[in-house]
Amino acid sequence: QVQLVESGGGLVQAGGSLRLSCAASGRAFSSYNIGWFRQTPGKERAFVTLISWNSGTVYADSVKGRFTISRDNANNTVYLQMSSLKPEDTAVYYCAAGTTWTTGSYGYRYWGQGTQVTVSS
Repeated sequence: QVQLVESGGGLVQAGGSLRLSCAASGRAFSSYNIGWFRQTPGKERAFVTLISWNSGTVYADSVKGRFTISRDNANNTVYLQMSSLKPEDTAVYYCAAGTTWTTGSYGYRYWGQGTQVTVSS
């Protein structure tokens, strides 16, 4: 069982930066792949990025070069550094934990409650 709590969301102007955190509790955090997804009203949850248990990373094309994912296994936390933010990055951001290396949300068993990111133009 893994519990995930996101934090760090907020309102930022276009071009600005935010850092999201995903704090985990429970056993064997370091053995999980952690993904970030985002969702806007009326749309399905979309893949943003993921980091494997051994720090391999994948990014959606829409965020490549602007977002950076990292993990601190000693503190059971994954970070999402977001830079050069655009209004289209506005969404609720969720972190999720799973054991499957996939960009599909179906591959993640545990989810946080989400944190709102709003980018104004």
